[in-house]
Amino acid sequence: MMQTTRYLKSIKAPKLGILKPGSNNKKLGSKITKGPWKGKRIFSLTLTERATCPTSCHHWEDCYGNNMPFAHRFDHSDYDALIHHLENDIDTLTTKYMEGVTIRLHVLGDFFSEQYITFWDIMLLVYPTLTVYGYSAHHPDTEMGKKITQLNLRYSDRCAIRFSVSGDYDPLTKNRFAAEESYDGKSFDCPEQTGKVKSCAACALCWDATKTVRFLSH
Repeated sequence: MMQTTRYLKSIKAPKLGILKPGSNNKKLGSKITKGPWKGKRIFSLTLTERATCPTSCHHWEDCYGNNMPFAHRFDHSDYDALIHHLENDIDTLTTKYMEGVTIRLHVLGDFFSEQYITFWDIMLLVYPTLTVYGYSAHHPDTEMGKKITQLNLRYSDRCAIRFSVSGDYDPLTKNRFAAEESYDGKSFDCPEQTGKVKSCAACALCWDATKTVRFLSH
C-alpha cells in the first residue's frame, strides 16, 4: 500500500505564500459572488495525499492526486514551519482583504492530527473574517472526526468541513456530507462538475446548503 504521493519531487517545504490564490485553480475561482461568504477571496492549501490522510479513505488507491503530477504538496512533517507560514499568510491576507478570505482545505491531503485541527480552531477564533471549507475522509465517529465536528459546530457560520461519507445533514452537530454519485439520499450534484456554474466561487452550495453534495466518480 502506498503511504504518500506518487510524485515525491512535488513535495515542497512550507514557505511564505503557502496559501495559493483561488485564481490558480479554475475549479475554485478567485472571489465568491453569492451566498453568505460573498465578497471573500478564495485561497487554497494543498498537503500531501495519503501521508496526511486516514487509511480508511475509500479513494486511497485511486486518489485524484494520482492525476496531479504538477501540484505542489506542502510537507507537514516540519509542523512548526507549516504552522508558522500558515498563520503568517492568514494574518497578511485578512489584513489585505477587509471583507475576509475563504480557505479551501485541503485540495489534496486531510487533517493529520488533533493538534492541527486545534490550530484551525484558534485561527477561526483569532480572525473573525476567516472562513474555511473542505472535505475530510475521517469518519465523524472517530476521535479525529469528533474534533472536526466540534469545529463545525463551534463555527457553524464560518466552517463547513463535509465528511466524505454517505449521510444526511445532522442539525445537532451541523455536520454535512459529501458522497459519490450513487448516493440516493437528500442531495445535489456538484454544479461545477456538471457545468452549471464556472467555479466554487460562483456556487457557494458546499458551505451554504445542508443537503449532501454528490461528486462524480473520478
